[in-house]
Amino acid sequence: MVNSFQNKYEKAVILAKELKRKGIRDERVLAAIASVPREQFVHESMTEFAYLDKPLPIEEGQTISQPYTVAYQTELLQLKPGEKVLEIGTGSGYQAAVLCEMGADVYSIERYQGLYLTAKERLNRLGYYPRLFFGDGYEGLPDHAPFDKILITAAPEEIPERLKEQLRIGGWMVLPLGGRQGQKMTVVTRTGEEKYRKTTHGDFIFVPMQKGTEK
Repeated sequence: MVNSFQNKYEKAVILAKELKRKGIRDERVLAAIASVPREQFVHESMTEFAYLDKPLPIEEGQTISQPYTVAYQTELLQLKPGEKVLEIGTGSGYQAAVLCEMGADVYSIERYQGLYLTAKERLNRLGYYPRLFFGDGYEGLPDHAPFDKILITAAPEEIPERLKEQLRIGGWMVLPLGGRQGQKMTVVTRTGEEKYRKTTHGDFIFVPMQKGTEK
């Protein structure tokens, strides 16, 4: 059992080193990747591939993102411990675990009830306690706003207005913006009550962001 644990831990550390070679520079992000047991977030038939830098299928036709993508989006957040972060698209819960490892106060919404329930059980079992919600990511969590940072893990074709409104002034949102053919990783910074600044940071492929919920 100890050897098995050490082997998985070593794989996570090796994955973090690979991401550093690929350009991830934030040491806190790399430490979080090295600490989260990714094999716990994939189907048991996929555990042998858990520490490859590749996306993997999960339930409901969704995916657990490629570790590089998780690290890249997290690095763009420039998180400080204690910041209040809204994640749109809990999925497997892996990204939420990385944010928790970095000391964020994590709120996360999932539109698929099955994924929401599975992620909640999994994260709590592993000692992570983000605040999870079953709901429509396009609506955000207005009752809990404002947020310091917002992270979207699926691709909307346009920046969701309700989410922009839930950023604090000086906060920012990281999202893959675009259609099914590909997206630009985008950072939207709220600079005033009605003022926002947008920058782009490379090309990615994500599943489309969808409205509503699925039970």
